[in-house]
Parts: sequence; structure tokens; C-alpha cells
Amino acid sequence: MLPYQTLEEATLALGRNLTLAERLWYNYSAQKSDFLLYSHNALFMILVFSLVPLPCAFMELSQSKRMDKFKIQPNVKRTFSDMFNCYKYVMKMLAFVLGPLQFVSFPAIKWLGIHTSLPLPSLWEVLSQLLVYFLIEDYASYWFHRLLLHSKWGYHKIHYVHHEYRASFGFTALYTHWAEILVFGIPTFLGPAMVPCHMITLCLWTSLRLVEAIKAHNGFEFPWSPTKFIPFYVGAEYHDYHHYVGGQSQSNFASVFTYCDFIYGTNKGYRHRKQALEKITRKNPQNSKVNGVKSRRNQ
Repeated sequence: MLPYQTLEEATLALGRNLTLAERLWYNYSAQKSDFLLYSHNALFMILVFSLVPLPCAFMELSQSKRMDKFKIQPNVKRTFSDMFNCYKYVMKMLAFVLGPLQFVSFPAIKWLGIHTSLPLPSLWEVLSQLLVYFLIEDYASYWFHRLLLHSKWGYHKIHYVHHEYRASFGFTALYTHWAEILVFGIPTFLGPAMVPCHMITLCLWTSLRLVEAIKAHNGFEFPWSPTKFIPFYVGAEYHDYHHYVGGQSQSNFASVFTYCDFIYGTNKGYRHRKQALEKITRKNPQNSKVNGVKSRRNQ
């Protein structure tokens, strides 16, 4: 809850006129508790998870031949029942994990200095913090994923659930064992813990991280995607290889950027396979759809 009774009081406290964004934030948040504002984070995650996968889900269900050329595993067809069952599972898990986690984590959020007050952060501050969060999360997630979840114990006790789908689609981004939500929650909140931010930035960060996870699992690779211009970006085709190889996979652990896989040599199998398929495609371009990248994914 903001420590100001009126807009005029807030203006006097800041020593300047409030920006439009700050006025909107004041009008929305002034009478709401910090816990209620923090709870928006869970609401945004549910909305993002429910809406962002829909475009690719509709493409999948339509079985359009025009869209099929962008599908990473074109021979694997998903039904509405497949997707809805996955969605129901995730929503149940979120209700039992995400809800209680809000209560447990709120004192830590306050202690770390994540705040709801004025002034709002500048655009530059928000963007720089988001970049730091993505870099920290990516590096930490790589090691959690590789050393814990793909250890013999971690895979058979926890991570096997996420690998039940060898051909992923958007809703499988959060199709995991409940413990895996907690495991990956650590690198997700590590950045804000190291560099505290405004509550708005925190909600934006967790929403963007979920959007990226959904994109990496959506099952389609579009050549016009703006993420193609992001250096070392993972993308759906890169992460799909990790799912396709399955539980024995020791390749492509990265969550957002590929540099850890490159530095530590955990994308060699993927790179060798891709180079071999490119050679086959060059020798026989007429059969590129059969012998190209898609051919290794037919189940």
C-alpha cells in the first residue's frame, strides 16, 4: 500500500509532478496491500499460460499444410484432448503449488526490497534489470537442469514428467512434476534477489520468462520470428532436440541462450546432427522435407 493519501501528497513527496504512468499506478494501487499487488504475479502467469500457446495450438489442430512446413515434428499430431488434458494437469498443479508459494515467498520478497512505491523505474532501469535477470536465470538454470534434473535420481524422481512429451507444444512448457516448479523457481528469482526491483518489473520478468518458455516448447519454428535476431537465442527447434532425444539427453540444456551449451560442450550432438542433415539436404535438395531437419524427428 502506498504511503500517500492523495496524489498531491505523492507529488510533494517526490518533489515533482507525477508522470502519466505514475498517476495510473497510484490510482490503481494506492488502496491495495503489497501482498495483493504481489498476487498479481500469479494471475499474470495464469493468463500468459492460458493465452500465449493458443495461436500455435490452433495451427496444430487445424492441420494446415501451409503451417505444417513450420512444424518441427510434422508427423506427430496432437488432438484437442491431448492439449486440454495437459492444460488441466498444469492448472491443477499451479493451484496446489503456486497459490501456497505466494504466501510463503511474500515475506522474502519484502525482505529483499522488492517494492510497490513511487517513483516508478525508468524504461532504461526496467530493461537493464530484465537483461540481468535473463542472464542470471539462464546460467543458473543450465546447471540445475544439467546436474540435478538430468542426474539419474533427478530424472527418475522429478524430470521424467516433463519428458513424457517427446514432441512438445506450448502447454507442455509447465507440464512438470510439482517439485520442478520449485527447482526452477530458484534461478527465476535469483536475479530479483541479487538486483531488487519494483513489483511491476517483477511481474513483467516472470511473465516474459514464461512467454519464452512457451515459445521454446511451441513445436513450430518460424523463419520470420524477431527472436532470430537475438544472439545465442535458444528457440523452439533447438530445445525440441532436447525433448526428442529424451531422458538420456545430455545435450541442449540451455533455457534462453545457447552459450553455456557451447562453452561446456553440451550441444555437440545437436551440432553434428544438424551438420549431417544439412549435407544431405545440399546433396538432395528435392527431398529436403524428407531428409532435412524434420526427418530426424519423425516418431
